[in-house]
Amino acid sequence: MSDFDSVVSRYLAVWNETDPAARRKRIDDLFADDVRYVDPMAAVSGREALDGLVGAVQQQFPGLTFSLGTKVDGHHDQARFTWHLGAVPGEPLVEGFDVAELDADGRIQRVLGFLDRVPA
Repeated sequence: MSDFDSVVSRYLAVWNETDPAARRKRIDDLFADDVRYVDPMAAVSGREALDGLVGAVQQQFPGLTFSLGTKVDGHHDQARFTWHLGAVPGEPLVEGFDVAELDADGRIQRVLGFLDRVPA
C-alpha cells in the first residue's frame, strides 16, 4: 500500500466514523489545522468545520458507507480518487471524485471534491 493509498483509506474512514469523539481524533490525526474542503455542496475551513460537515453528511445519509471507487492515483503532494456512498453491498447512491493535497507533514491540507452522481 502506498502512502497515498493509506491517506485515502484514512480519509474514507473519517467519513465513515459515526462516533463523534473517534471521528474528531481521526480528523486531528489526518488533517492540517487549516484544512480547506470544497465541493459543490459545501466549503469549509478548519478541522472543527470539517468535523461538523462530516457529521451533517452522516445525518443526511444514515447507515450508508463511503468506499473507494477506483485506484488512488498520486504524485508529488496530491492524490486523486473516486468514491462511492451507499449501502454495502448495493448500488451507490452518490459517486464522486476528490483531489487531496498534502502538506509538508503528510497531512491533508486541501480537498477539492466533485459530485458525479447524486440522487434526483
